[in-house]
Amino acid sequence: FLIQAATSSLILFSGISNACLHGTWDITQLSSNLAKTTLTTALATKLGLAPVHFWLPEVLQGVPMLSAIIITTWQKIAPMTLFIMTSNLIPTPITLTIGLTSTIVGGLAGLNQTQLRKVMAFSS
Repeated sequence: FLIQAATSSLILFSGISNACLHGTWDITQLSSNLAKTTLTTALATKLGLAPVHFWLPEVLQGVPMLSAIIITTWQKIAPMTLFIMTSNLIPTPITLTIGLTSTIVGGLAGLNQTQLRKVMAFSS
């Protein structure tokens, strides 16, 4: 809960900083590097992407199966939609680095797991 609330605050901060600096509240029109960086970090954390995936395996291990399914599916729809809407603002090398890092870290960390929920967390 605290991680999700903190990253929601970062998304809000990204919009507010863009509004203060450039006068637009449209999150798809970010002009400030601070706003872009903050939004990218917040979305990567919400989606559980490496290197800010620290919360997802432990949370999925500690909740009931129905809650784990909701966390890995329904709670990813809004951040993924926002990520797609703002993907033209994020430099391609950063997006590729996050994706490649997530794939490598998830694959290597998931190799040694015997608990199904942690494997599910590392594969998502």
